[in-house]
Order: sequence, then structure tokens, then C-alpha cells
Amino acid sequence: MPAPGHLDVHAFEARATDGDLDDLRARLAAARLPEAETVYRAAPDPRRWEQGVPLADLVEVVNYWRTGYDWRSFEERLDRIGQFRTTIDGLGIHFLHRRSARADATPLIVTHGWPGSIAEFIDVVDELADPKDADAPAFHVVAPSLPGFGYSDKPAATGWGIGKIAAAWVELMERLGYSKFVAHGGDWGGVITTVLGGRFPEHVLGIHTLTPQPPPGLTTDGLTAAERTWAEETRDFWGGPRVAFAKQQAARPQTIGYSLVDSPVGLLAWVLDKFAEWTDTEDSPFETISRDRILDNVTLYWLTRTGASSARIYYESHGGVNSFDPELRVDVPSALTVYPHDIEKCPRPWAQQRYRQIVRWNSPETGGHFPSLEVPDYFVRDLQEGLAAVLAANR
Repeated sequence: MPAPGHLDVHAFEARATDGDLDDLRARLAAARLPEAETVYRAAPDPRRWEQGVPLADLVEVVNYWRTGYDWRSFEERLDRIGQFRTTIDGLGIHFLHRRSARADATPLIVTHGWPGSIAEFIDVVDELADPKDADAPAFHVVAPSLPGFGYSDKPAATGWGIGKIAAAWVELMERLGYSKFVAHGGDWGGVITTVLGGRFPEHVLGIHTLTPQPPPGLTTDGLTAAERTWAEETRDFWGGPRVAFAKQQAARPQTIGYSLVDSPVGLLAWVLDKFAEWTDTEDSPFETISRDRILDNVTLYWLTRTGASSARIYYESHGGVNSFDPELRVDVPSALTVYPHDIEKCPRPWAQQRYRQIVRWNSPETGGHFPSLEVPDYFVRDLQEGLAAVLAANR
């Protein structure tokens, strides 16, 4: 529960109406689908996805979404963890809050990205709060929904970029009675976590991020062959056609938003495409992530009508006054983990140019962009060990 005395923090329950769920099923049943892709190959073969989500895969997931998926069980899990809302700078912020039973627990804020949500964390919150291993660190876990995502409000004006979000997270934690805390994130959440560590060292004891941000303009001179490969793969990602989704959402989030809010099949395909490409799998994301967990995430976007508003984080934070500060230095203890199939892989020598006190560096052998869903047990251990190193550096 939130700390006593904060009347501006109130409990929240997620409850879709039966009408909303009936409407979703009706739209799925009436979906108009295109013909099959022209690069068909027998599964398993990652080249099946060269033109996007294969028709056969999409039809299978749509049928399960319509006839087998249970949204109510996800709502119940959110309620068991504990859901709350508060208003910061005029915007309602939704968050999960799971307090630990341990007296030595440390406050921890975990931040998701796009196309993720708080659904990324529901399988790991309990173990982070009350670990089975008594020697592992315990945390009071706070998992907010980014502005424009999930049950947080949709900004009605520009300005909610990564800097303003980081400042809002400090205010959120203070309202909960946590004046000092650690932070974790990946994707946009990793960028926001870096901003937290760089701009708010008086509040942030240290950070753990999956997406270390190197300063611009660094050369590959002196890098190992493996590090050079990381740098080249990251450069190829941001410079090639695979980044078209980000350019679309940065330039015209409203335009793509009409499809994402009006068509559940369009939304599913837009999100599933990224889960397929960014997971450490041979063919399908369902090799490591259940259909239920991906549909928890997609249905949350659908029911909250956040296809357009969530896309705007790219508009807000790619270039302009709200973009990432290239000069930002992070002096607080930092634990950095780079998974092998992530879309951004920062070599350690580059990371050291921004993160000036790296207390733990980890590059696992497996895992992609969504490790809390792909390899949840490993993810929890890595986060525990990384933040244990951060906390030890504060003693």
C-alpha cells in the first residue's frame, strides 16, 4: 500500500465492461484480412517474417484471442499486486505498487517501454518484493504506466518527453514515502532510468538499465571484434528499414493511431511484429513468451485506446527540446545488462563515457528485448545481482 497520509494517491481497479469485451470479439470475428505474404516458407524459419506477421500466425492468434483468451484473469492479477493512481503535473498516472514484507527492502521503480506495458512485470514483481532466497535483496516495487499508456492519462498537450517523465517519477516516489530509491528499465524505460540517474542523484541510489545510451560520435577504434559487431548491428538497425515503425510514430503518431485504436487486428499485428523481431527466437515469439502474456499486453492497449497516445512518446522524445541530452553524465552506481538479441547493444567502452561508475556489467548468452517475459527467472536474478552491487557501492 502507499505510504499513509498521501490522500492524493488512491487505489484503482481495472474493470473492462462486458460490452467492451463483446465488441472486441465481434471486431475480431468480422476482421478483413489481406492475402498471405509472398515470402512463404515452412516454419520454423525467421525469413517467414520478412514482410511482417505471416497470415497463418496472425489468424491463429486472432482465433485464440476471440475464443480462448481470458482478460479477467489479467485484471485479477493486477488487483492482487495492487493498483493506484495519482495526478502529477495535471496528468493522472497509474502504477502498480507491491510492498515487500522485508524490513530491509529498498524502493525500486521499474519502467517499461513501447510496445510493452506493465504486463512485462507481473510475473516478476512478487519475487522482487519477497525473494525466496533470503540472501537476495528485496524491493518495494513501483511499476508506473508511462503517460499515454495503459491506465495512465493521455497527455492533451505536448511536453511529456523523457525528461518530464523522469521528474514525474521522482515526485511519484516521494509521494509514496520513498525519497531515495533505485531504478530499472529497458527500451524507453531504460532511457528514462538513465535520465533519473543523471539528473536526480540526490534521490536515485543507482540504476540498472538494459539499454545503455552511449554519447554520440564515438568511433569503433579500440573496440574488440565482438564490441564492433554490436556497434555495427545497432547502427544498421537505426539506419535501416527495420526502424520504420519509430520514424512513423515520431513523425505521424496520429495517422497510425487511427488504425491502432480502431482495429484490434491492426494493433495486434503492429505489436506482434516487434515481439517477433526483437525476441531471441528462431521463428516465433511464442517460442519463449506465451500467447496469454502477449495478449495481456495488446488487450491493455486495445481497451484503453492508447495506440495513438503511446506512439507519441516517439514524437516527444526523438529530437527537439524533449530529446535525450547528449552531454548527460551518470555518476551514480550503474549496473548495465545487454542481452544478445536486443535491438540496441552498447559496447562497454562506449557506456563508460556516460556511466562513470559501472559497478556491474553483464552480457548474457540468451535473451532479447523483453527479458522479463522471455527469461523471467534469469531476469530477476540479474536485476537482484545488479542492484545488490549498486546498493553495496552506496555503503
